[in-house]
Amino acid sequence: MDSETKEEIPLFEEFVLCGGVETQVLKCGPWTDLCNEQSIDRPKLLIVIIPGNPGFAFFYVPFAKALHTLTNRCFPVWIISHAGHVLPHSNKTILSSPEDPNAQEIKDIYGLDGQVEHKLAFLKTHVPKEMKLVLIGHSIGSYFALEILKRAPELPQEN
Repeated sequence: MDSETKEEIPLFEEFVLCGGVETQVLKCGPWTDLCNEQSIDRPKLLIVIIPGNPGFAFFYVPFAKALHTLTNRCFPVWIISHAGHVLPHSNKTILSSPEDPNAQEIKDIYGLDGQVEHKLAFLKTHVPKEMKLVLIGHSIGSYFALEILKRAPELPQEN
């Protein structure tokens, strides 16, 4: 895969308020808001990468772009940072809505259990219920992915 192809793939950085903490989300592909995008072109599957420590999402960008390319650019690939591991730039807008249940604080959000609840809260708020998920975890991110599947078996998964 040549680097020229990778550079053409759009990458969006957002910060959302999740569990009371600003959270970096990198979105690879043209889809940035899957919940409000009701077009016929909306994908049926989302690939979510949960990093290992230190939870730095930009480390996974080449992998995300390669995945997006290998799926013929049919599916978005999102990377969610760990709660509190990436601070937004001073000029970045934090996305949140007043009725967002995930704007409420999660107890011990910086601990293992809190990080799992953080990712789960993000998925429940920012991913449509009918969209199938592929969770990819690296290192501690794998543990988080397994715990998410255990705690929320109702999440639609791609087998």
